[in-house]
Amino acid sequence: MREGALLLKRTENVVSGLSSINRLREFHRVHGTRATVQRFTVGLKRAASRGQMVLFACDLPVKSPAAAAKNVERKSSPVSLATTDLERLVSHWNPEAMRRLVTERFAAGAELWLWRESGIIAASGWTLKGRAMEPHFFPLQQGDVHLFDFFVFPEFRGRGLNPALVGQILAALSGEGLQRALIEAAAWNKPQLASLKKTPFQKLGIARKSLWGKTTVVWSGHSDK
Repeated sequence: MREGALLLKRTENVVSGLSSINRLREFHRVHGTRATVQRFTVGLKRAASRGQMVLFACDLPVKSPAAAAKNVERKSSPVSLATTDLERLVSHWNPEAMRRLVTERFAAGAELWLWRESGIIAASGWTLKGRAMEPHFFPLQQGDVHLFDFFVFPEFRGRGLNPALVGQILAALSGEGLQRALIEAAAWNKPQLASLKKTPFQKLGIARKSLWGKTTVVWSGHSDK
């Protein structure tokens, strides 16, 4: 029985490895060598960080930005999302998997926020009230909102769109009776961490998940972001 279990496990590892190789090949076919190297480098950084996530929180309401961004859109259902917009959103990774994620998130009550530049989606992010799509590092309450999966398309990076979008979202949510916003960023993702320093979010601590699923959170002893 033990030998059979080991053989099954090895087979699963081989299948998983082949699947990863196929996904990488498909990414290279669509995006080219440079983007593939960048993706591979990101994967190495993720492995080196051992799953460390930096946790942030923000008390609501927050002060609204000087001017509301007219190029920010809020989507609450798949029908509100144009086909061209969906294609744009799923284009940066595995389209089939991304479409499933979009469907699952809308079905769970999550909302999609878009930032446009000259009519083109330049950045996006998701919010979900009262809970998270996956088990979080601590329980969320009814007055909480979770911000997750923010992305800025490569051609629009370096313009400060991510903190601008986060700020607009927090301002919009401030009028909806919520008490706290939560977000996290991978410890290896330096651009995202730097971006969050430009928002009202405050650092809570660093969370680590072991191979056995156990989570350890090291709480911050100061209010630095």
